[in-house]
Amino acid sequence: MVQLYNLHPFGSQRVVPCKQEPAHFCCGRDVLFVAGTAASCRVEVFAVRDQGRCEPLGSFATLGPVLRMAHSQAGDYLVTVEEKSKATFLRAYTNWRCMSAGSSRVCVRMVGHKMEESYSETLKEQMSIVEMPLSDPPLCISCCPVTGDLLVGCKNKVVLFCLKYLVINQSLTVLDFERSLILHMDNVIPAEVAFCARHIAVTTELDVLILKLVQQSKERTEQCALEKPEHPGLKDEGPSKDSLQLELDEFIICQKPVELHGEECKLCEIPITLESTELPTEDTKCFQVQYLLYRHFTPDQSPFGFCEETKLHSVQLLPVYQTAHEETENKRELLSLFCFFSLPYVGYLYSVGNLVELISTYQYSERSEQAVLTPQFLHVITSENLQCFTVRCSAVAARDEDPYIDTTVKACPPLALDVCTLRMQLFIGPRALCHFKNHIILLTKAVTEDITERRKPTRRMLSRKAESIKSRTNSESEPGWNLYIINTVSTVQLYREMVDYSRTYENVKTESCIHLLSEAHLLVRAALMDPCVLKSDEKEELLRAFKESCAFLGDCYSRFDTKDYHLALPYYRMSGLSMTEVLKRLVSEGGEMQTYERGFVFYLTHSLNEDLNEELGKESANKVLQIFHLADPVQLPHILCSTCMRNVCPLTAVQCLQKIEKTMPSVVLTLTKALMALKMGDLVMYEREMDSYKETVLACGFVGQPKLLVQRKEGIVTPTEFALHLKEVQPGLLVAAIVALHENSKIKLEEADTFFKVLCSTSENSVPQLLVDFWEALLVVCSQEEVLQQLLLKVISQYVWRISKQQLPETEALKTAEDLINSCNHYGLIFPWVASIMSVSSPADKDCHEDISKLQSLLCSQSINIGSALPVLEPLAEAGSVGLAIRVLCSTRLGKHEEALEQLLQGCPEAAVLYAQHELKDDRRAMWWNKLLPELCRRARLLGTQCPVLISALKETLSVVATDLELGDFLSLLPEDGAAAFFLPHLLECSQRKLLT
Repeated sequence: MVQLYNLHPFGSQRVVPCKQEPAHFCCGRDVLFVAGTAASCRVEVFAVRDQGRCEPLGSFATLGPVLRMAHSQAGDYLVTVEEKSKATFLRAYTNWRCMSAGSSRVCVRMVGHKMEESYSETLKEQMSIVEMPLSDPPLCISCCPVTGDLLVGCKNKVVLFCLKYLVINQSLTVLDFERSLILHMDNVIPAEVAFCARHIAVTTELDVLILKLVQQSKERTEQCALEKPEHPGLKDEGPSKDSLQLELDEFIICQKPVELHGEECKLCEIPITLESTELPTEDTKCFQVQYLLYRHFTPDQSPFGFCEETKLHSVQLLPVYQTAHEETENKRELLSLFCFFSLPYVGYLYSVGNLVELISTYQYSERSEQAVLTPQFLHVITSENLQCFTVRCSAVAARDEDPYIDTTVKACPPLALDVCTLRMQLFIGPRALCHFKNHIILLTKAVTEDITERRKPTRRMLSRKAESIKSRTNSESEPGWNLYIINTVSTVQLYREMVDYSRTYENVKTESCIHLLSEAHLLVRAALMDPCVLKSDEKEELLRAFKESCAFLGDCYSRFDTKDYHLALPYYRMSGLSMTEVLKRLVSEGGEMQTYERGFVFYLTHSLNEDLNEELGKESANKVLQIFHLADPVQLPHILCSTCMRNVCPLTAVQCLQKIEKTMPSVVLTLTKALMALKMGDLVMYEREMDSYKETVLACGFVGQPKLLVQRKEGIVTPTEFALHLKEVQPGLLVAAIVALHENSKIKLEEADTFFKVLCSTSENSVPQLLVDFWEALLVVCSQEEVLQQLLLKVISQYVWRISKQQLPETEALKTAEDLINSCNHYGLIFPWVASIMSVSSPADKDCHEDISKLQSLLCSQSINIGSALPVLEPLAEAGSVGLAIRVLCSTRLGKHEEALEQLLQGCPEAAVLYAQHELKDDRRAMWWNKLLPELCRRARLLGTQCPVLISALKETLSVVATDLELGDFLSLLPEDGAAAFFLPHLLECSQRKLLT
């Protein structure tokens, strides 16, 4: 793996025209603050323009020499640690921009000082200095880039000042601070602190401690205070002090390096006590400390052996925000957080957001002086170099934003990529640096013997692209130092150079080529996550570069034999390239002997097997056919069924299929050959292939490749030409195949409905007979109750519509009512009394005999939920014999047998006895004499001999009742005005049965 790529991330350099020797400097939104050495007590301010041009804005005096300084973008204030008379002071400079307008007025006030109205009005036009007194001298400071809060490190503690916006009136808002929290840390002297989004990083010479302040309710805090806290240190105190003293007299004791995570960090013996100093209010939130990471280093922890001057430096917390979108342009939502710190020869980068994890370790070739982390790079200065390393922040942030990013749809280079150096740029005496936007500010101080060397042009050139401007206004006073502002090249320009450079490794070191292209991809991804990019002209260019980088990575994983070959698919998808465009990139002209790697075949296989709205041209389709014939012939039958391959040459396809059929025969292959025969118009070949297997086997074959029958375009199913042909010659096979697809979850019920409607060219509201055939066939095998009830309602609705409209189906049904009764449990035997009703049906009913029989058969079974079917059956309520049979069946299924008898006696009395014989059994037996006999007697009395059917039914009923009842009970049921001769035979029958028993 190449470790140094020697690219050119640094562009032009300009000298900052300082009037004093710089000791400390920092950057604002668009400005540079420079504090002089101990001899000077001033801060110079420069506006930073395009290409790093610096224009003096002015300067202001400080109380004494500046020891530390930092700028907060939130609130736009400068905070300093200054020294005067051997005492240190903490001061914040607000509203400092007014001095650039010519105002020299300064207001000095104490933190939290209540301003009067007359006094505060003057703050509009003057700089305000806020004094923040501390009980201990401030050692280090840090501003939160998210909130603007200030963290100050003192001996054995860190102090948090919250930034406040005091609204004086409608036209004036003043910045102030409130000391809100103190974290007491025993035996800790902070060398540096970093603060961001309530995360705190504290370093001493050899220790790093990362904490997070977590809000909790006041009640929870009071509860925790009542509990006795255990000492956070190690419980095992180890040897006594006397024995340790003896060891110290004889040996040198070296501590071991330690790394602890989470609650284990409490073992570091740095107890932390929180002290809240803000005024309590109803909304006051209390904090508790959550330990994230503790690391202890030893002086000998260096790749260059024992080093007396081993000290940590450059601790930094770097926030990364959600990808910028138009709808969130005014909001910056924190996505990920990173912590960097460094030893002289090794740097460490941790992710401390959702998970505390070491991402990268940086090995320096020389002893480092300072390092600055950005979302795209790590910049490090050594005794002679400004070095630029790659970072993995955007890879972590991408996965924090989308945990499912590593799929077949999208991908991101891994976190574990080897760190590489993009550039090692020579400078004489680098001492300090800082970074903002696309600029690096570098302070150099040359020793006396180097002054002649720095005049050599080869030592002054940054690169072939560098611009060296030597307007040295201060060369006479201080020839040994310079403050440079170095303009880093644009992301797209550096991306182009990385892509060009990667081509040198294409045929030599493929892993290096992939590595460099991955670095270029991460570089562009990081730039796109910057909220400042949203409205910039560079965004469109960055998006194009992002897609292009995805295409280049797709090419690599397709062309090279790598273990991550599957990544070709997501990167090509992210690139937005069509399959035709990818083929042009990878397949050479006349490349019959070309070999194809796994990544390319993997991409083609997945792309062709999915429902893409792309149709390959004849040349491209034939090329794909050749590729799979050489690289993966097993996939050929499936590939040829893709919608993308519609224009493939069928003759060539058949020839390829015949070659593999000898070794790998299958039903899908046979069906694919039949499809190709159809395309060629060779019906003899088609019939030969289709006769190779039984219909049941062929139906299962369609399950192996549904695209033989069903295609999807933009989520809508459409039939293939194969399906259209089967509709004409083998509709039964087609229906069986779609049923098999449904039962194997290859097609949904609604999709199947659409399929048959499109196949039969019917309107959305009409139902073709082939669809009804499908529903009936599906009822035979369906086992899901929800789908079953849905199907039953569908077929009943269609039967009712045809019967009520006297509409015959456009084609003959595949199965008759008798076939369905014999093969499907949901179609029951039609009751005798129903047949009796239908025996007197009208001639019009004869035309719809099959639909009527199927409907009655369904209602005679126990499968249908009769309550849900009633609205569907409503159109047949008055349809003669059919309507009567339906009404009686529904009443019977609902348990309303008396109502059913009434309906029969009214409409078809000859079926009443048959109904009673079939339905009035067991606990309903008493209805014979309690309901049927009295009703028949009443109706016979009214009609007399005019209705022989009633008389006949009455005689049959009397025979049943005489058999079941005792003679006395039977006599009590007979009407008093009845003819004795009519009832006498039944009385004799009843009495004789009694004598016999």
